[in-house]
Amino acid sequence: MTGARDVARAIDAFRRGWPVAVDDARFLAVETADEEGLAVFDVPAPADLLIAGNRAATLKLTNQREAVPADPVLVRRQPWIDLAAATAVADPALDLATPLKGPFRTGPLASQETARAGLRLARLAGLLPALFTGAGGPAEARVSAADVAAFGAGADLRIVSRARLPSRYAEKAEIIAFRSDGDTAEHVALLIGAPGGDPPLVRVHSECLTGDALGSLKCDCGPQLGDALAAIAASGWGILLYLRQEGRGIGLVNKLRAYALQDQGFDTVDANLRLGFADDERDFAVAARMLAKIPCPVVRLLTNNPGKVSALEAAGVIVAGTVPLRIEPGEHNRAYLDTKRDRSGHQL
Repeated sequence: MTGARDVARAIDAFRRGWPVAVDDARFLAVETADEEGLAVFDVPAPADLLIAGNRAATLKLTNQREAVPADPVLVRRQPWIDLAAATAVADPALDLATPLKGPFRTGPLASQETARAGLRLARLAGLLPALFTGAGGPAEARVSAADVAAFGAGADLRIVSRARLPSRYAEKAEIIAFRSDGDTAEHVALLIGAPGGDPPLVRVHSECLTGDALGSLKCDCGPQLGDALAAIAASGWGILLYLRQEGRGIGLVNKLRAYALQDQGFDTVDANLRLGFADDERDFAVAARMLAKIPCPVVRLLTNNPGKVSALEAAGVIVAGTVPLRIEPGEHNRAYLDTKRDRSGHQL
């Protein structure tokens, strides 16, 4: 509990533009830093930059053929790297508007474990994985690298509320809300119908504000959600697990940054990688824990994603079968669906 609280405080500090101590290192998120805060953080010496491996590869700062998003790269601070320049280093959406000067110089990491923890805190905060880093100075929150690594939707996942929720898909439905001390999101399950003799039809759906609520044509999320609810209702018994993992787990703001990169010609996968994230940052283990709490150990999964099946099975869920969820491509999402099929392995 204490470790999870320390991580939560560190996440909040990053969002507010405050420095955080991870073990013996100090970090300040580039995205939320201001000139005054950076000036204080730069004492007694200018702080270096810490960026994700994929972003480093974009900047030609790594010789790896396949850069790993979680692998941090230290960039030595040059006199010309002020806050504006550091922001340009962090955000690939600015590459066309702000050509980078260079050359950049890299340096050794004092602790890869600590550096990884710093970047993971930035990701958990929904920020770009780019930090100022130094060895001294004040910190508004303190946390250990081990606690950051352990932070996630763990065994303490619990049901905190449930209520009847009739909808246009099914009048007989119940919504259940979940919380965990090791998670900053509140996930929900919608139980439709009543148990019968067969395993329930289950859809694991990740939050998509733009598609689910705003009718975006750039993805297939909204139609998938509607079709999944209709299919579950027609089956007579099933569950929708709605995971608060927007943008494949990178968060709403970063998803919109990925959209901007897509407008520059990058596909979904490359956009996420250029931002310093993995292609898919979601954690489907939380879905397995939700099913265990309901309880529902055996499911028929409504999905096109073999990786989702593997993740649930690895977490102890018995997947008795899969049912495809086909969405016809349109003008605005055809390339997105092609990328899901060709690069992410979806069976479309």
